[in-house]
Amino acid sequence: MTLAIRTAGPADRGTCVDLIDALNAVEATLVDDRLTTRAAAEAAYAAAVERVARTKGRMLLAEEDGHPVGLLVFVIEEEHPYVREDVRRYGQVADLIVVEDARGRGIGRALLSQAEALTREAGLKRLAIGALAANAAAVGAYRRAGFGDYLTILVKDVS
Repeated sequence: MTLAIRTAGPADRGTCVDLIDALNAVEATLVDDRLTTRAAAEAAYAAAVERVARTKGRMLLAEEDGHPVGLLVFVIEEEHPYVREDVRRYGQVADLIVVEDARGRGIGRALLSQAEALTREAGLKRLAIGALAANAAAVGAYRRAGFGDYLTILVKDVS
C-alpha cells in the first residue's frame, strides 16, 4: 500500500467530517462528554478550519491507495508571556485521527513527522500534542514518538 499525505482542502470536507465523526465515536467510549452526532463532527470541522486559517496552520489528509486513513490538524499557538520567548510560539497537533483498521501501520508516525516538519518550517522549536488520559494507546504512541509530559490538566464536575 502506498501512503500519501497532502493538504486537505474544501473539496475534502466530507472526508474530514467522516474522520472527525469516527474519532468522536472512539472517544465517546473513553469519556462521557463526547457528542457523537454528525452535527457535532461538522461543527468540529468548521472550528478546525477556522483555527487553521487564523493560526496559519494546515490540515493534512493521509491516504493509502487513494482511501482516507488519517487526518492531522496542525496549528500555531502562543504561550503566556512568562514562557521563554524562544519557545513561546509553538506548533500544536490539535487533532490526530487514524482510522481503526489502519492503526499500527505507521500512519500516525508519518503524520507526526509532517507536523514536525511544519513546526521547523515555521521557525519554531516546540511541537505539542494532547490526548485524553483514558486513551492509553494514543498516549503510548505519542511517547514512543518522543513526546513527554509538560502539562497535566485535571477536571472536576461541580454540578
